[in-house]
Order: sequence, then C-alpha cells, then structure tokens
Amino acid sequence: MWGNKKPETHSAQPELKNFPTNQPPKPAPATWEDKPAMSTDAMRPLGATADRATARLGASLHVKGEISGNEDLLIDGSVEGLIQLDERKLTVGTTAKVTADIIAREVVVYGTVKGNLRAKDRIEIKKDGSVNGDLTTARIMIEDGAYFKGSIEIDKSSEKDSAHNAFAKSSNAPVGAPAAKTI
Repeated sequence: MWGNKKPETHSAQPELKNFPTNQPPKPAPATWEDKPAMSTDAMRPLGATADRATARLGASLHVKGEISGNEDLLIDGSVEGLIQLDERKLTVGTTAKVTADIIAREVVVYGTVKGNLRAKDRIEIKKDGSVNGDLTTARIMIEDGAYFKGSIEIDKSSEKDSAHNAFAKSSNAPVGAPAAKTI
C-alpha cells in the first residue's frame, strides 16, 4: 500500500510560475516583527487632530512661570505658575505635577493638579487623576477612583446653545433660593 508509489514523471518543459517582475515593492504593513501597529491614540490626546498641533512638555522638564499659547498642550513634567490656553485643550499627563491656575477651553487631568481650573467647555478628572482646587466649567466629568478636593461651579454662560438646552432652567432665581412649586 505505501510501497506502491508511482514514480513522478518530469516533463521536459519546466513549469511556468507567475513571478512578478519589475513591479514596485509593496508597502510593508505598519508592524514591527509581526506585532500589531502601535496606536497613535496613546500619544495623541483625545480631540487633537492633524490640523491642530499638540505641544508636549516632557517628563524631565520643570517650568516655573507663565505658559500661554494658541495650541493644545500635553504636560508630563512639572509646572508652577499660570497656564493660559484660552481656546485650546490642556492635558495633564500621568507623570505630571502641576501647581498652577489653569485657564483653557478643555482640561483633562491624568496626573496631579494643585490650583484652580477654569474651562470654557469641560473638565475631566480621570481615574488616577488628582485635583486640589476650585473648578469652574460648563461640563464636568470625574471618574471613579479620581481624587478631588475643592468646589465646583457650573458656568452656564460659557455654553453656546443654552437657550436650546431642554434641561436649562427656566427660572432666573439665584442659587440657593427656594424653587417655586406648582401644585
């Protein structure tokens, strides 16, 4: 049964195979030794796009003074003073230690901040983030596990479409005044 193997016959003509000739090399996939490509999302803060550059203050940098600018900023080092990025996003990285007042459109905290934060749009404190100071913003998100000590003021005046918001208060009563009851 196993010994009844027929001898292979080779024809005089070699078999023609389809080998590509003179073709440009195909681009290699974005991998390193068959590992999946690294997502650039880990390096680029949320909300940053190709047309909006994000500046980065590395972990070994220590800044004392005022930082102001017109681009998004990711801080991994330490900063003391004032950070003012009126219409931009500030991301405080996991290794960052910031002792400063912050004014920006959006602030996302992964590290440690001591100081007051004012954001026109929103403030996010992530699960390992720590904020010791007062917050003023239109929207706030504090994840489980985050540390926060201070006060929060929701500033509705910075919302553009507050008149169209279905949950907007129809009363102009001051905060702390008793709400009118309808029976």
